[in-house]
Amino acid sequence: MNSQQPSGTNISSSQSASPSARSGQPGSEQGIRAKAGEAVSKLADVAQQAGTQAKEAASSLASDANDKAKGFLTQQVASGADLAGHVADSVRSAADSLDRSAPQLANFVRSAAERVEEFSEDMRGKSAEELMRTASDFTRRQPALVFGLASLAGFVLLRVLKSNPDAGSSRNSRQSDKRYEGSGQFHGV
Repeated sequence: MNSQQPSGTNISSSQSASPSARSGQPGSEQGIRAKAGEAVSKLADVAQQAGTQAKEAASSLASDANDKAKGFLTQQVASGADLAGHVADSVRSAADSLDRSAPQLANFVRSAAERVEEFSEDMRGKSAEELMRTASDFTRRQPALVFGLASLAGFVLLRVLKSNPDAGSSRNSRQSDKRYEGSGQFHGV
């Protein structure tokens, strides 16, 4: 029994020490939890700020790229307008040379030159966005005309691509070979 009593005193002393230790642990656990919660909250705030800054930077870069693209397109439109103006000048020059031989055709060519010049002036005053809007509106109003012009342009492009400048010279050389075949002469070729 004596052996039980000292162990009983140990139990009671450990039980008496246990509540004080247990009462200290919940306080320290709550402190750790509070600090962890604060750290997570600060981390979330920092992440949100970083995300906001990244979005602003991306938006700024996209805006700059958009502005540069618009500037480039506007420059290309101006170059296209200049080219159309030069084409109009060339067509007028062609009309002047046709005046003596075909005055009616010259008048027709001159009116085409005026239309090209008007087109050139219209292009100079508009941005790329305005030209796209105008083309889109025209396509909605005149779909058959646009389809016909696209078909015609495709046909012309196909003919230009299929034409082989060397084919004409080889055809001529074959014809000259046929002339010599019938004569029975040998030219060493």
